[in-house]
Amino acid sequence: MLDLTSPFDGLTSVALAIAVILSAIVSLTGSAKRREQVELGEAGVQDLCELTGILDPKELQDVFGPPDMGRVWRSVRLGEVYAARRPLGHLISGQAVDWLCIGAALASFAADHLIVGTALAMAVSAQAVGWVLSARLPK
Repeated sequence: MLDLTSPFDGLTSVALAIAVILSAIVSLTGSAKRREQVELGEAGVQDLCELTGILDPKELQDVFGPPDMGRVWRSVRLGEVYAARRPLGHLISGQAVDWLCIGAALASFAADHLIVGTALAMAVSAQAVGWVLSARLPK
């Protein structure tokens, strides 16, 4: 008989789901703050690197031009940031990714199925990779 239950036991599944939800909420909050900085004309290197997924400050200057004397980009708009976004930017600060991770975590509370377990594993992976990449952002 084919076993279609989640690959995680109950406690592990709950712990992973809670970790994913908390991680995604922190990511959503941090990304909102970064977007606010851009909208206020106070975008720094970390803000633009996180939102775009561009990890090299020199490449950031190629895309947005040089910062002003305060080391911020005052003329960059959110539309330009989204247009320059790389796949890493979606993983680090993508709202859709974070909401999908929260959805997968909540689904794991409701169902014990292989698809739900796989979705939870993918959510854990997405959050972990996002945090590792965030740690590599220039300071």
